[in-house]
Amino acid sequence: MTSVRVAEILSAVWADSPDGSGLPTGLVHACAGALPISGVGLALMTEQGPAGTVAATDGAALELEELQFTLGEGPCVDASKTGRPVLQPDLASTAPGRWPAFASGALAAGVAAVFALPLRVGAIRVGVLDLYRASPGTLGPAELTEALSYADAATLLLLYLQTRASESEPLHALAVLDDRAEVHQATGVLSVQAGIGLAEAFVLLRARAYAENRPLGEVARDVMTGSLDLSDDRDDRDDRDDHS
Repeated sequence: MTSVRVAEILSAVWADSPDGSGLPTGLVHACAGALPISGVGLALMTEQGPAGTVAATDGAALELEELQFTLGEGPCVDASKTGRPVLQPDLASTAPGRWPAFASGALAAGVAAVFALPLRVGAIRVGVLDLYRASPGTLGPAELTEALSYADAATLLLLYLQTRASESEPLHALAVLDDRAEVHQATGVLSVQAGIGLAEAFVLLRARAYAENRPLGEVARDVMTGSLDLSDDRDDRDDRDDHS
C-alpha cells in the first residue's frame, strides 16, 4: 500500500492542508483531476453498509453517496462486501438489473459510469472511493492503476483521521457531509417507539425514504421532531406478512 505513488499523493494533499482539516476534500479533488472522470466521493463503510460521506467533489458525487446510504445498495456496497472493485462503465445498461432502486436515482443525477474501489485493511472495512463519469466509458489499465493508488492513499488517510478522533468514538468523530448522526439517533428513537431492534428500525427509515423519494436525513429529522411516527409502518408490514 505504501508505494512511491501513494506517498506522492499523500504528500501533495498534505501540502495543501498542513493542519489536516481539508485532507479528505483535497484527496477527492486531486483524484478527480488526475483521471478522466467527472467526480469522486469518499464514504465510510461498516459491516452493516454505508456509514457516511466524508468528502465529495460535487453535487452528483454527493447524491451518488446519499443514494447508496439511503437504499443500502449500489456499487460501493458491493465493493465493500466483496473487497473487490466494482467497475460499471455504462450504468444505463447494467445498473437497472443489478441495483434497480439505485439505478434510476444515479442516472437522474447525471451519473453514467461508476468505479467503486473498496478501502480495506485485511478483512476490516474502512470505506469506499467512488469515481463517477457523466458519460459512459472505461478506465484504461494505467488509469485504473492510478485510481487504485488513490484508493490506497484514501485508506491511509481514513486510518489517520481515525487515530485523531476520540477514543470513545473512533469513527463517528470523523466529519461527514451527510446527516448520519441524526439517522443513528432516529434509528434509536424508532427502535424504542416500535419495540423493535435497531436493524429493523433502520430498514423502516430506509423504506420510508425510498417510498417518498426523500433523503434519509430528512426522514430522520421528522422522526426526531415527532412529526413522523414510523411505528405504523411496522404494523403494516406485519399485517402484510400475516396475509402472505
